[in-house]
Amino acid sequence: SLCTITPLFTLLVCSSKKKAKSKYSATRRLLLKSKLLKKAESLLVKEKEQKEVEREHTLRERAPPLNLSGLSVQELKELCRDLHHKIDIVDEARYDLNIKVARNDAEILSLTQKIYELKGKMKRPNLRRVKKSADAMLGALTDTRVMKADFKANLKTVKKEEEKKEEVTDWRKNVEAMSGMEGRKKLFNAGQ
Repeated sequence: SLCTITPLFTLLVCSSKKKAKSKYSATRRLLLKSKLLKKAESLLVKEKEQKEVEREHTLRERAPPLNLSGLSVQELKELCRDLHHKIDIVDEARYDLNIKVARNDAEILSLTQKIYELKGKMKRPNLRRVKKSADAMLGALTDTRVMKADFKANLKTVKKEEEKKEEVTDWRKNVEAMSGMEGRKKLFNAGQ
């Protein structure tokens, strides 16, 4: 942040909440602010250039340029295996670091929640904003009322089949009627 660059910048810009009478006039403060902002911008540009130089240096150190000319097929295969092995090592390290970061983030979140619980201040979760037009909102309101009233009308009607009750007659007559091929034919036709 820019407030950490110089104490004077902090005094002038970052503590603008204070309404105390200043030693400097408004024009002087404006001039100092502009000079500090220019200095901060130049420092940020220098820092960016320095990071780029460091990045290039570390890339040259860690991954030297490949000299592929004059290598036999066997040497190229060996080089590929070596590079593949290095990639595997780096991927494992990256995966381990991602797992550690995720675990630490979860732990930080749980600890901050415990702190809020101990203080008695429960943090409300962030609610997502839902964008609806006025027509959609009115339509949603009117549709719910119609749906409640018209709910049963939209249901499918299912007719219950009444069970066919056969008259209870003498069981001997039923056995005689159902015996043989004629009885089996009656059962087959009754099933359909």
